[in-house]
Amino acid sequence: MLSVKGKRIPTTAYIKEVEDSKMNEERDYRGPEDINESEVIEQETWKVPQKEKFDWKKELWEWVKIIVSAAAIALILNTFIIANSQVPSGSMENTIMTNDRVIGSRLSYLFEDPERGDVVIFHFPDNEKIYYVKRVVGLPGETVDIYDGHVYLNGSEEPFEEPYLREPMIPEEPMHFEVPEGCYLMLGDNRNYSADARVWQNTYVKKEKIVAKVLFRYFPKISRIK
Repeated sequence: MLSVKGKRIPTTAYIKEVEDSKMNEERDYRGPEDINESEVIEQETWKVPQKEKFDWKKELWEWVKIIVSAAAIALILNTFIIANSQVPSGSMENTIMTNDRVIGSRLSYLFEDPERGDVVIFHFPDNEKIYYVKRVVGLPGETVDIYDGHVYLNGSEEPFEEPYLREPMIPEEPMHFEVPEGCYLMLGDNRNYSADARVWQNTYVKKEKIVAKVLFRYFPKISRIK
């Protein structure tokens, strides 16, 4: 029996208490050899991240990919889906003004034929390298007569109504047209100042030479073309 600070403690109990205290001290102390690999990895993950060095070659390559992709998309759109055209003259006023820019759909006539009144972009029949914008007036197989300042279709005695004309037509020498199959007769809305089918050497436009149906003007303002 031992006496500790005035207390009487059995010898065996005192020895056990001392041994437990030593074990706790040993457990609290760990040297480098006691740290396992997982703890090292966990500590390393909390290190302050290092700032990556700027790679200008990689950055340049990313910009090249963006530019090439944008160019490819634009090429596909302009080749197969839309047609972009600028009208340099006043032959279609007041529907399309001088220097207006318009967008046409190349898909419009894949599954249907042009209709009378459509405004279209097409290859100029006297020089197919040039694109023209006019309105479809005569359809395949029809006859078109122009006299007394009016257009007459298929021998009708009633003139064809054209509310889109800028002004009444000035009477001119009577003209007679017989539109071949697969072709169209194109006239300008500003009829008195339009060089159209009335003066072309190759009067009619074949369907396969029609590029697109004009949908809207996008410059200088956005508006639908009717």
